Amino acid sequence: MSTKYPSNLSDAEWECLQRYLPVQSKRGRPPIRSLRSIFDAIFYILRTGCPWRYLPVNFPPWQTVFYHFRRLRLKGIWTLLLRVLHQAERARQGKNPHPSAAIMDAQSVKTVEESAGICGYDAHKRVKGRKRHILVDTLGLPISIYVTPADMHDTKGARCLLAGLKFFVPRLKKIWADAAYRGQELAEWCQGTDKWELEVVGGTHTWHPWLQRRASPLGGRAYIQLDFSH
Repeated sequence: MSTKYPSNLSDAEWECLQRYLPVQSKRGRPPIRSLRSIFDAIFYILRTGCPWRYLPVNFPPWQTVFYHFRRLRLKGIWTLLLRVLHQAERARQGKNPHPSAAIMDAQSVKTVEESAGICGYDAHKRVKGRKRHILVDTLGLPISIYVTPADMHDTKGARCLLAGLKFFVPRLKKIWADAAYRGQELAEWCQGTDKWELEVVGGTHTWHPWLQRRASPLGGRAYIQLDFSH
């Protein structure tokens, strides 16, 4: 039985998505499940946040969905799709596809005892779990995301977040960040990586839908701060 969910891909979205997927091999037995149904299942999990094993029965088995999700991650397809969507949305809003300025922030979040893998204790926030590092443009669109143990300092996480990024953001010149990123060492690293200017700002912050966006003056300029509480 097929059920239509709001998270399912439309025909136009699926047609667009297929352009960036690897060509499926014609060798061996043809797949039992359609790739489109796999993507619908992945986007259902993404939208609802349900565990893999709680995937409704009208989708392919969760093991099959997870296999394809992991395979696409290892091939870099999710990163490719993020880049394509980011550039397309900037162009739609009349902006250059490649941003010249960005904002960086991080947030520690709790994990449950059953969680495996990345975990640490953020003594400053008193949170045991993981730290989400994110870089967005001035529209609030994600450019880069990186997850570390919660006990990793923001300045060290910033290097992981920005490492290898210069090829994808050729016009990037300015990065704004809050006081957690203070320090000459990180500023010099940014300059040495691709002549990025790191500007640390403080005070009242602002944001955008899932980041809430509001403009605030700072010496005649507007600046932005991430709000992860969407």
